[in-house]
Amino acid sequence: MDWRQWFYHIMNMFNVLIVAYFFLANGIYTFLMILSLVSVWLHNRRLTYQGLDELRESVVTPPATIIMPAWNEQEIIVQSVSSILKTDYPNLEVVVVDDGSTDETLVRLVNAFRLVEMDLIYRPRLPTRPVRGFYMNPRIPNLLVISKDNGGKPDALNVGINTCRTPYFCTLDSDCLLERDALLRLMQPIIRSPQNTVASGGIVRILNGCEVKDGQVVKVGLPPGRVERFQVVEYLRSFLFGRTGWNLLGGTLIVSGAFAVFHRETVIDAGGFKHDTVTEDMDLIVQIHHWAIHKRRKIKMNFTSDPVCWTECPASLANLSKQRRRWQMGLFQTLWKYSEMLFNRKYGVIGMLSYPFQLYIEGFGAAVEFLGYFMVPMALMLGIVPPTLFVLFVVLGLAYGSFLSVGAVLLEELTYRRYPSFRDLSTLLGYAVIENIGYRQVVLYYRFQGLVRFLTGFRSWEKVVHVGATE
Repeated sequence: MDWRQWFYHIMNMFNVLIVAYFFLANGIYTFLMILSLVSVWLHNRRLTYQGLDELRESVVTPPATIIMPAWNEQEIIVQSVSSILKTDYPNLEVVVVDDGSTDETLVRLVNAFRLVEMDLIYRPRLPTRPVRGFYMNPRIPNLLVISKDNGGKPDALNVGINTCRTPYFCTLDSDCLLERDALLRLMQPIIRSPQNTVASGGIVRILNGCEVKDGQVVKVGLPPGRVERFQVVEYLRSFLFGRTGWNLLGGTLIVSGAFAVFHRETVIDAGGFKHDTVTEDMDLIVQIHHWAIHKRRKIKMNFTSDPVCWTECPASLANLSKQRRRWQMGLFQTLWKYSEMLFNRKYGVIGMLSYPFQLYIEGFGAAVEFLGYFMVPMALMLGIVPPTLFVLFVVLGLAYGSFLSVGAVLLEELTYRRYPSFRDLSTLLGYAVIENIGYRQVVLYYRFQGLVRFLTGFRSWEKVVHVGATE
């Protein structure tokens, strides 16, 4: 067989692979969409009968700590901390960990909240880089700021866990704003569940374009830029379809570290946040599943679609590329690290469904789809595939993808209606339709780069620059 025959053979195999991928991926996404409709309906119905006042006043509602790691966040840190101090939750503590910032992050915190350095007893149960000092204000007894040597986000989170005195802690990124009752809503499934719920994740929405006053979103609006608006659609599809559907199946494998609650002792027993991946939040979730099976512990992880955390998304393609490369590289790092879970029956839904989905659809599938945009047209021009296959590729890859995006926007409108303006809704629907033409391919390229970096051993963390959308 000469090289031409090999080339044609490879092209034919790839064309079969790309069609199979689109059929499988879109079938799973459709199934998750149906599950999400059921899940959101059931959740909203339960809320009708179970108000938050009972949880707020109940003596069984456990105290909680919000841990916020920060590195060079001088432009947003004061407003972020001011916002979380207003969180509506009984017995709340806030720990801010400055991870050796080289700007004025620590100075601005000290000045804004009139903090003074204090000597506190520190008994680390998780190994971390050295702690430099503790800062408090007696008039704000539930706020603690810690300064430490730079060690990365996982290290800063572990310092926060070491100082945490409550049974549950909530991780929160420094560019995020919480709705006042968000933590109470996030704790609700933990308190109500008869099972040992060790992690609970909430929905993250785009802050860009919203009106903020006193650390709270007072008016929801769409971002001004196209890159940001496309991300609004992406976030709706990811959280309302993907994570809501997997939660109903009991297959939660990803909880956004930007806003999530964890059981402190479980995290410590599992080993805390690790440094060997660039997506410490997903790594911790998979690590806990792995730990629970080996220790024969029955645990539950939950995702709730109404506790809202508002976060600043990348406003430029340069920052978006850094974020998506890191996410994809971290996905492969984590899956490789726990590869024994793949199709392993003892891990249940996680091993048989969630892990394969993340590996083949979200991981390798992104690379297959990206290459397909070049390979399928080339095969058409060379006469390797008939025009009907090309039409099928376009329908499955673009048209049906737009249908799913439109479905996510409509699900948002039918349930939570965070964008009450008809103009905003129609704009979102328009972006959902065109998202798959141009923007999707750009994001696929960044994700493909993430795979290449994983294969070549690249490990550096690319920091996304926050421009202060909370101001």
